[in-house]
Amino acid sequence: MSGPNIHPSAVIEDGARIDPSARIGPFCVIGPHVVIGPKVELKSHVVVTGRTEIGEATTVFSFAVIGEVPQDLKFKGEASNLVIGKRNRIREHVTMNCGTEGGGGVTRIGDDGLFMAGCHIAHDAHIGDRVIVVNSAAVAGHCILEDDVIIGGLSGIHQFVRIGRGAIIGAVTMVTNDVIPYGLVQAPRGELDGLNLVGLKRRGVGRADITALRAAFQMLAQGEGTFHDRAERLGKETESAYVREIVAFVMGDSDRSFLTPR
Repeated sequence: MSGPNIHPSAVIEDGARIDPSARIGPFCVIGPHVVIGPKVELKSHVVVTGRTEIGEATTVFSFAVIGEVPQDLKFKGEASNLVIGKRNRIREHVTMNCGTEGGGGVTRIGDDGLFMAGCHIAHDAHIGDRVIVVNSAAVAGHCILEDDVIIGGLSGIHQFVRIGRGAIIGAVTMVTNDVIPYGLVQAPRGELDGLNLVGLKRRGVGRADITALRAAFQMLAQGEGTFHDRAERLGKETESAYVREIVAFVMGDSDRSFLTPR
């Protein structure tokens, strides 16, 4: 395959589908099952392999490896996929792996994400829209990161962890349990230390909803009964859609326990 937007040094295997508007830089390697969407740009030395789809206007920077087989000893070579949405920025040395049969077979990346240099997205992870994963952070297999999550640099997210919408994880933090929507997590062993108030204000959330969220957090921290009991009681008392979102998250299915307020 050749064209005005494909550098002659690129290696593109038979079967790959590349939109004519995509730009493929020098020394890129593209596998036979790859689909490259409109206006995608691969800088130099990018490897895209596996059953990988890259959505419109996504840019992948040099030395990223996208769609390789999972780092999972249970993987036996079964066909699995990596689906990347639109307008993502995938920086240098990022790795994203395809899924496994045991995890549903698909690793999925939403739209408008920023994946900074050296970060890793493992097999069967589901990443929402507008997610930021900072330099050298790692998201393990089967994790779910909802929309607008920020993962700080050098942080690690344990397998099967869910992180709710709008939550922020501080730098150099290990997260081993689920994080409620809009939560603020920091400290080396990941403690739920408050709400992502800066993020809420930046998104234009109203004062009444922020007040309701703060009251809800206080109730979850100090109310009677278990964390689950407090959340269930909170759902019956609140009128805030943001608080109901937290309640629904806590009441949902999970393979982990929750980080609870200090």
